[in-house]
Amino acid sequence: MEIEVKIRLPDAAAHRRLSDALAPHHLRTHLQENLFFDGAAGELSSRLAVLRIRFYDADARCVVSLKAKARLVGGVSRVEEDEEDIDPSLGRACAAEPWRIADAAGSSRIMKRVLEEFGLDGKVGSFVCLGGFRNVRAVYGWNEGLTVELDETQYDFGTSFELECETTDPERAKELLERFLKENGIPYSYSEASKFAVFRAGKLLP
Repeated sequence: MEIEVKIRLPDAAAHRRLSDALAPHHLRTHLQENLFFDGAAGELSSRLAVLRIRFYDADARCVVSLKAKARLVGGVSRVEEDEEDIDPSLGRACAAEPWRIADAAGSSRIMKRVLEEFGLDGKVGSFVCLGGFRNVRAVYGWNEGLTVELDETQYDFGTSFELECETTDPERAKELLERFLKENGIPYSYSEASKFAVFRAGKLLP
C-alpha cells in the first residue's frame, strides 16, 4: 500500500515560490512521461485498476506499475501499487503496439500478473493505450527524513502543480508541510483527484 500526502498548488507562481524555498534540499529532477493501459473491454478499469508505463529522462529508465483501488481523502492518497523496472525499449514497444504487453509477460512479473489476474489473452487488440501526460518532478530530501516531490504536470489541456510526500504517518507529514507552506506564504489546498483521474476527466480542476 502506497500512502502519500498530496497538496495542490494554485499556479506557476506558487510552484516557483515553493521551488525556491525547497532549493537547499534539492536532490534531483526527473522528466517523466506517463502512459496508461487498459484491456480493450475495460478489464482493468472495471476493477479499479490501471497499468502505467513511466519513462524517465529520455528513456534512461522505464518503470511499469500496476495500481489499484486508489482512494484520495483529505489530501491523503492510498493505493495498492506493484512496480518494477523494465527495459525502456520494451516499454516503447508496448506503447507503440499495446498487444506486446503479452510478449513482455515473459520477462516482466507485472505484465504476467496483468494477464493472469485480469483474464487477458494477449491477442492483438486485447490491450489499449489510453494516452498519458508528462511530468517534471523535482525531488527533495526534506525535514525529519521526509522526501518530497514537487510536480509540474503537463496535460494536453493544461498544466497543474502539486507537492507529494510518501509517508507511513500522513497526519504528521501534513502537519509539517502545512507549517512550512504557511511560513513561506505559499497558497495551497489538498488535492481532490489523482493525476490519472484529472487526465481521464480531460480538464483541470477549478
